[in-house]
Amino acid sequence: MLLRLVLASACLCLWSGLAHAGGDAEQGAQVFKKCGACHTASEPANRVGPSLMGVIGRPVASFANYSYSDAMKTFGADGKVWDEALLADYLLSPKAMVAGTKMSFAGLKKPQDIENVIAYLKSTATK
Repeated sequence: MLLRLVLASACLCLWSGLAHAGGDAEQGAQVFKKCGACHTASEPANRVGPSLMGVIGRPVASFANYSYSDAMKTFGADGKVWDEALLADYLLSPKAMVAGTKMSFAGLKKPQDIENVIAYLKSTATK
């Protein structure tokens, strides 16, 4: 029984790591339209929210000339960097991860949508 639990846990961890490695940037661009009223990912310009161009690998609450909420500044104060895993957790439920964030979006509920948006954000990092 213990062996089965260990194997199941290992498979879940492996699948979780692979899930973040995939994603379809074209489909992610379509899903990103939900975000596009407040964010851009194709230019380094702030809107209601900060630009998400190059967000993966960027320290939390660090995009120039954007007025982050105190909650987001506190969340990033210990040096957090937006990587795929942190971004995936945040996109699932922004307010659950950062209570007091200015972001009013409820989150993306489908894991595939999250993977696709991350793939899209990665594809726009150097445009």
